[in-house]
Amino acid sequence: MKKNLLFVVGPTAVGKTDTAIHLAKTMDGEVINADSMQIYRHMDIGTAKPTVEEREGIPHYLMDFVDPDEEFSVAEFQKKAREAIDDIISRGKLPIIAGGTGLYINSLLYEMDFTSTISNWELRKELEEEAYLHGNEYLHHKLKQMDPKAAERIHPNNVKRVIRAIEVNQEGGEPMGDFSTDVKLNPEYNSFMLGLTRDREELYNRVNLRVDIMVKAGLIEEVQKLLDMGYPEDLVAFKGLGYKEIIGYLKGRYDLDTALDILKRDTRRYAKRQLTWFRRYDMLKWFNLSEYSSKDKLFQQIVEEVEGFFKFV
Repeated sequence: MKKNLLFVVGPTAVGKTDTAIHLAKTMDGEVINADSMQIYRHMDIGTAKPTVEEREGIPHYLMDFVDPDEEFSVAEFQKKAREAIDDIISRGKLPIIAGGTGLYINSLLYEMDFTSTISNWELRKELEEEAYLHGNEYLHHKLKQMDPKAAERIHPNNVKRVIRAIEVNQEGGEPMGDFSTDVKLNPEYNSFMLGLTRDREELYNRVNLRVDIMVKAGLIEEVQKLLDMGYPEDLVAFKGLGYKEIIGYLKGRYDLDTALDILKRDTRRYAKRQLTWFRRYDMLKWFNLSEYSSKDKLFQQIVEEVEGFFKFV
């Protein structure tokens, strides 16, 4: 029999964590994190990681288990997530995959074999540094010279995928396929995809408010503590939103107001890119949270949709 999976996806600050926890409580489920920043230890505030209290007793997997200077690949995520899925199902519960990292979602939703994946971490780090210093377009132009077809498919702002395409090219691997035609749904799972969104102005206001709340909660102190622990600022983990901007402030590259303005702007842009990414999924059932006057009505409708789907698959 196929295994039932519930995905809760959407842009940052939309309300995925709250929704996933409520659904877990209502549908006897447990949550598997699919946010590539929430995997890291010591990085709690800047990643908007739910506290133990906020998790309301719901078990969360693949969260807070990798040190900031450890390498962690999509292949490793896929392996650990599949193990967690099997464990959750073995106890008669529903696995809920919650997060906004598209590559993590894809690794479970689709048939993706990472056993022969090339991973040249030194090259990857070098390319990430080039993107950081010279911009996304610079790196995308490099890919265009190597593999014009891949460059045409991949947006310059999708830096991870640009880097992956360059890595495959330079290491002599097979050219990267077209996502829209080369991948097939994983036949092991009955996957219900729940997409959360809000009206743009409301979403952007929530992004701005989240940044302000993070600062009040101790974001600057968290970043300083990480630096004091000896973690170098060029870590992949520190490329995430909330960390590179505050590091810039702490290193005297700009003042705090500028750092927060950059962080809010870049987080809004990231939310927009996430929406673009997830709108490619034909099977995704969208819920606009701005259209609901109460959470009870929203969650009731979501539960009805999910239960109806699993009943008839």
